[in-house]
Amino acid sequence: MTLIAYLDEFGHIGPFVSRCHEKHNDHPVFGLAGIAIPVEQARSFATWFYQRKCQLLEWEISNQSEHPATWEKKGSSLYTNKNVTTYLELRQFTNRFLNKIKSVGGFVFYVGIHKHNSPESHNPNKLYLSVLRESIKRLDQHCAGAGRHTDILIIMDEHEQRSELVNEAARVMFNPGAPRGRVIEPPFQAESHRYQTLQAADWIAGLVGRISAVDAEPTQYQDFDVHRKYFKSRLLQASMRPSIRANYSACSFG
Repeated sequence: MTLIAYLDEFGHIGPFVSRCHEKHNDHPVFGLAGIAIPVEQARSFATWFYQRKCQLLEWEISNQSEHPATWEKKGSSLYTNKNVTTYLELRQFTNRFLNKIKSVGGFVFYVGIHKHNSPESHNPNKLYLSVLRESIKRLDQHCAGAGRHTDILIIMDEHEQRSELVNEAARVMFNPGAPRGRVIEPPFQAESHRYQTLQAADWIAGLVGRISAVDAEPTQYQDFDVHRKYFKSRLLQASMRPSIRANYSACSFG
């Protein structure tokens, strides 16, 4: 069997001091999140997600000139406090969404780092590469697990540092000390508005972004507790080895 992992970013790549800081106030966590599904399920899952997206966002889509197949709603805009609190349909859809991922033999995946470095010592590239390396390692280890022997392809939302990220992934894959032999190729990058599966990954990333913020800084992000209340346990049930760890300068993923 071959899996395809669709990953997108959550949180923020820059430094974080506090939510009320004049500059470094965006998000206390940065990571990658998304879904992994069997390759033979990719088309049917994309169709299912497209149909559910059109139902859930019918009014919004009907007011767009763009075809719904290439129109996307970002997860960070979908999973707002107001939407989660107000719309039962969104909460019901999210539970169905997580159940669907599991029912096709897939899982939710996310890896992130709770940022503690000062702005002066913060290194966005090092942070991103640390998360990428850990993501590749965990996906590879899952695929190589007892009785599985599964291969995996990784598709990510396009990134301005594409060349550096692909180079780092290749180094990780072919590291003589610990090769990641189940990863078929370095990650491909694609435009999310053209792929329903990447849009699905972005919705997972938007949800993980809210929950990881309140988990990391509960007193500063109390307003995101509604996401944790409704979705965290279901998200964990659908996930494979999720992890939000301490700062990349000293973190030890497990």
